[in-house]
Amino acid sequence: MNETVKDKVEKAIEELRPHLQADGGDVELFGVENGIVKVKMKGACAGCPMSAMTLHQGIENFLKKKIPEVVRVEAVQ
Repeated sequence: MNETVKDKVEKAIEELRPHLQADGGDVELFGVENGIVKVKMKGACAGCPMSAMTLHQGIENFLKKKIPEVVRVEAVQ
């Protein structure tokens, strides 16, 4: 079975989720298109001024290291 990029991203997000939930936040995957991962920050992450840093330096860096096809991560509202 060939794993899609979206499948890989979903698995990687499951690895990250406990770290986000420990701070009262969470992330929801909206989709993956042309290497761009779209996520929605939820819970405490949704209104946190540090969420942009969490998104780029945390989630994006983690996904790029695990999944070479990932170009960037964008937040959706």
